[in-house]
Formats: sequence, C-alpha cells, structure tokens
Amino acid sequence: MGTFSVQLTVGNPSFAARETVDALVDTGATFSVMPSSLLRRLGIEPTRTRRLRLANGQVEERQTGMAFFEVDGIDGEAMVVFGPENLYLLGATTLEVLLLVVDPINKQLVPEVGLLMQGGDDDVC
Repeated sequence: MGTFSVQLTVGNPSFAARETVDALVDTGATFSVMPSSLLRRLGIEPTRTRRLRLANGQVEERQTGMAFFEVDGIDGEAMVVFGPENLYLLGATTLEVLLLVVDPINKQLVPEVGLLMQGGDDDVC
C-alpha cells in the first residue's frame, strides 16, 4: 500500500495538554506509538506493560497508556505505546476509534460510518 503521513494532535485525555505532530499511518501496527518524552511532557503516564511483536518478529515489553488523538477535527481516546524518540505512528486501533479508513490511492484518511451489529428499530437491545 505505500506509506504516508498525517498531521495529528496528541494529548492528555485528563486535561488540555496537546501537541501537533506528523505521524506515519501504519495499519500493520495494532496501537499508535509516540515518543516517551512527548507523552510524559503531556502528562500521560504508563498504565500497564504489554508484550508486542516488532516488525522484525522480535517480541518486547513496552509501556502503554491512554491518549487523546485528533485528526482533521475527528477526535477520540485510544491506547498509545511509549516509544523511542522520533517514532510517530498512527496505528489500527486509533484509526478504528476515530472511524477513519485508509484511502491507499490518494494516500489520505477518510471518515467512515461505524458499524453496529443490531437490526432495525424493532430489535430490542
């Protein structure tokens, strides 16, 4: 599919600390990754450690926390991995939370309608 970057705002969901960065759209990454220094500067603290497989097949433990993300006026909260300096990735779960899909031809993100697996008005939840 080729790669492309988007401008996004990342922040602390608990207060208004925000920063705008350019991030590589990576649909092969489960979670978004931002530099640990950026996340800590925004007051985002790790909440747990997860085992994650890297692109080279190696498995490592990495800290994760919750962050606010905004792309083109669409925002939401998603898990973020505390990563090395200069690594800014927008991963698959964040794209799902924001209801954005990849247009690989035009190399852009496109808003999508979310799915709700429920029938019509006659169904009772």
